[in-house]
Amino acid sequence: MNIVLHYVKQLTSFSGRRLYVNLAGMVVSSLLDGIGILLLIPMLSISGIVDVNIGIPSINEALSFLREFPTSIGLLIVLGAYLFISIIQYIMQRKLNIQNVDIHQSFIHELRLRSYRELLSAKWEFYLNRRKSDIINTLTTEMTRVNTGVHLCMQTTTSIIFTVIQIGLALWISAPITLLVVISGVLLALFSRRFSKRSMALGRVTVELSQQYMAGITDLFNGIKEVKSNRLEHSRMTWVQKLSGKLRHEQQEFTRIRTASQLLYRISSAVLIAAFMYTSVIFFHSRPEQMIVIIVIFSRLWPRFINIQANFEQVSSFIPAFRSLYELQKHSKEDAEVQGTQSGLDEARYTEPLRMSQGIACSGVYFRYRSEEQGYALDNVTLQIPANQMTAIVGRSGAGKSTLIDLIMGLIQPEEGEVLIDGKPLTGETLEQFRRSISYVPQDPFLFHGSIRDNLLLVEPNATDEQIWEALAFSSAANFVKQLPLGLDTLIGDRGMKLSGGERQRLVLGRALLRKPSILVLDEATSALDNENETKIQEVLDQLRGKTTILVIAHRFSTIRNADQVIVLDQGRIVQNGDYKQLALEQKGLFRKLLGTRRDFDNNPPYEGELYDWRSN
Repeated sequence: MNIVLHYVKQLTSFSGRRLYVNLAGMVVSSLLDGIGILLLIPMLSISGIVDVNIGIPSINEALSFLREFPTSIGLLIVLGAYLFISIIQYIMQRKLNIQNVDIHQSFIHELRLRSYRELLSAKWEFYLNRRKSDIINTLTTEMTRVNTGVHLCMQTTTSIIFTVIQIGLALWISAPITLLVVISGVLLALFSRRFSKRSMALGRVTVELSQQYMAGITDLFNGIKEVKSNRLEHSRMTWVQKLSGKLRHEQQEFTRIRTASQLLYRISSAVLIAAFMYTSVIFFHSRPEQMIVIIVIFSRLWPRFINIQANFEQVSSFIPAFRSLYELQKHSKEDAEVQGTQSGLDEARYTEPLRMSQGIACSGVYFRYRSEEQGYALDNVTLQIPANQMTAIVGRSGAGKSTLIDLIMGLIQPEEGEVLIDGKPLTGETLEQFRRSISYVPQDPFLFHGSIRDNLLLVEPNATDEQIWEALAFSSAANFVKQLPLGLDTLIGDRGMKLSGGERQRLVLGRALLRKPSILVLDEATSALDNENETKIQEVLDQLRGKTTILVIAHRFSTIRNADQVIVLDQGRIVQNGDYKQLALEQKGLFRKLLGTRRDFDNNPPYEGELYDWRSN
C-alpha cells in the first residue's frame, strides 16, 4: 500500500486547505447524520408517542419540554426537527460530494499533465528502451485505474471518518454492544486480508494482459495493410480471442473474490445480530428499547465495515496500476534531457532559436545503446560540419548513420567525447536553443490525423496561407494539394493514409521548410519521390545552401551530388571524408564501392541524370 500512500500524499499536498475543509465538513455531516438518528427515539418517547427509554439522562432532560405539548403537536415537533437535521445533512453531503469530485478531478488533471510533461521532457534513449504500447497503456488504461483508485481512497477516507463518528455516538449509547460490533468487524477485516492479497495478484495480471492487448492492437493497426495484403486476419482474430478469454477469466475471478468477501460479511452479519439478540435477551435480560438500540447500532456500523473492506480490496487490485504509473513517472524524470527543467515545454523560455556561425563538431565521440554491449554504434567519431553548408552522411545499412544524426541533434548523449555547437557543448541551454533551430524530415514521414493546414500549422501556428503555399511549392507539394477537393482543409486520415508515400514525404518536407530552420536534417527524405520531384527538391536544397546548414542521409546519390562534404561511415567509424567527386575517384574507397559504377570516372563523368541505390549492394 506504500505506492498508494505516495499518491495520497501527493493529493494532500496538491489540494491543501480545500481537502482539510472538506474533511471537516465530512465530520460535521457525520455528526448531523448520527444526531438525527440518535434523537429520533428519545424525542418520540418523551413526546408520549411511544414509551421507549434508552437510558441517556442528558438527552431525556434536554427534551423534557416536549411532554408539555399535545401528542399531535409533539409529533410535528419531533418529525420537523428530524427533517430539518436530515435536510441540512443531505445538502451538506451533496456539496461535499461535489467538492470531493472537484478535488479528485483536479488532482487527476494535474497528474495527467505531470506525466505527459515528464514524458515529453525525457531523452530519446528513454523511448528506445521501452515498448511504446506499454507507455500508451499506462497513460490510458492504467491512468484510468489510478483515477478510480484515488476516488476510492477518498471514498474510503469519508467512510472511515463517518464510521469513527458513528462509533463514538454508538459508544455513548451502549459501549458494550458497540465494542462487540467493532471487535467483530476488526477480526473479520484481519481474516479478509487474504482477499486483498488475491485482488492485488489479479491486479498484476490485469496490467500484464492490458499491456499485451495494447501492444497487439497497436501493431495490428500500424500494420493493417500487411495484414490485409497477406490474409493474416484469421491469425490476428485467433490472438484476440485467446487474450480476450484471459481478460474475461481475470475479471470473473476478481468478481468471485469480491462476492466471496461480501458473502462472508453478510453471513457474519446475520450470525452476529442473532447472537447479540440471543445474548442480550437470555443473559442480560435486555428490555425492548435496548433491543432497538442493538438493531440501530448494528445496522449503522456493520454496512460501513463491509463498504470499507470492499474498497480496500478494490484499491488493492489497483496497486499494480499505481506502481506502473509511478515507475513511468520516475524513470522519465530520471531520464530528462535537461535535469530540473521541462525542456521544450515552456515557449517563453527562449524567444530566438540558436543561429550557428561556425558549425557543429564531434570530438572523439563513442556511443552504444546499452553499456553492456561489446561494440559501439559510434566508435571514436571526430568530424566538422560547417555552418550553412550541405553535409551528406552515407554508408551501408547499420553503419551508424541515423545514430550519428541523433547524436548531432542532441537526442542521445555520447558515452565519451562531446558534441560542440560553435565551440560550446551541446547540453543545457545550448541544447534547448539548438533544438528550436532544427527541422527534421524522417524517412518514414509522420502526419497527424487532421487537415493539411492543421499539420503544417503545428510547427508554425501563426503562418499565413501565403507562407504555407510557399513552403508547399518549395517541397513540390503545392500542385497535388491544389488538386485535392478541399485544398489545405482536406482531411488526410491517420498518419496521412489518404495520401501516397511520395505525397506524405513532400508534405512533411514542406512542414519542415515552413519553420524556416537554420538547420535542416533530411533522413532519406527523398526516397519516395520520382525523378522529376527529386530534381525539384535538389533545386530547393541548392537555394538553401549558404543560408541553411543541411544534413542529409541518403541512399540515392542524386540527392547528395552537390553536397559540400560527404562523410562515409562503416561499422560506426568514419572511413572517408571529402567532397563527392574526390571520394568517387578513390578506387579502393568504400564510397566508390557504394556507387556501384562500372564507368571510368576520368573519361566519362558518371551519374548525370541517373539514380544509384546501394541498398542492394
